[in-house]
Amino acid sequence: MKLLVFGKTGQVARELARRLPDARFLGREEADLTDPAACATAITAADAEAIINAAAWTAVDKAEAEEAAATVVNGDAPTAMARAAAAKGVPFLHISTDYVFDGQGDQPFAPDHPTGPLGAYGRSKLVGEEGVRAAGGNHLILRTSWVVSAHGTNFVKTMLRLGRERDTLRVVSDQIGGPTPAGAIAEALITAASKMIGGAQGATHHFSGSPDTSWADFAREIMRQAGLQCHIEDIPTADYPTPARRPLNSRLNCDSFVNDFGVSRPDWIDTLPVILREILMG
Repeated sequence: MKLLVFGKTGQVARELARRLPDARFLGREEADLTDPAACATAITAADAEAIINAAAWTAVDKAEAEEAAATVVNGDAPTAMARAAAAKGVPFLHISTDYVFDGQGDQPFAPDHPTGPLGAYGRSKLVGEEGVRAAGGNHLILRTSWVVSAHGTNFVKTMLRLGRERDTLRVVSDQIGGPTPAGAIAEALITAASKMIGGAQGATHHFSGSPDTSWADFAREIMRQAGLQCHIEDIPTADYPTPARRPLNSRLNCDSFVNDFGVSRPDWIDTLPVILREILMG
């Protein structure tokens, strides 16, 4: 399976690299997402059976002040990639986010639920989704949430650091979602790419970890498994203001991805020890 992957240092890209030693990975120095035309050219020139875009602007708060720049990276670049992939007749797989929804209610969002981003990051990702669909090729838009791993900056690594430094942490308890191991996302994308190369059709699907939980309860489980005696105090989102509004409801209905590609939601509680061991060893 000849795959071309955009991204090298992100959480999912690094997990893909572990599993795809023969794939070609393009970092910023080879395909800068601030230059959508260059990204399209890389696809046109590549000998690939499928394209995976694992690169993105993920600085949610920074996007509020730099929405135009975030939209180029998250919107214009994936659109250009998808058009180039469609022109070559190869599948294009793209990672998106729960932030395209408004975060209202307490039911999991289905892939066809109306979108309504709360901020610049979500709007930029929605532009990308719309562009990928409009390109007309065989594509997969895989929305996910709360990505964690032993790499980069994420909630697990932050909680471990703070849990060692403090006796008590105040953590938001009214935002609910599914923590999703980056390794599981990588495996889901590889499975989907293989099936799409074989003729399966993509579409928009959801993939997040199970069970759904709050940030506060997620933090408690991290402390428990890491053996840290750090008390987690529940607070509402209103007590933890950020430049970008966070969705209260990040639950995702993942049934269609299970049905179409046979990939079930990963159990983040069972996967967490693997991530913790890698962080602590590393």
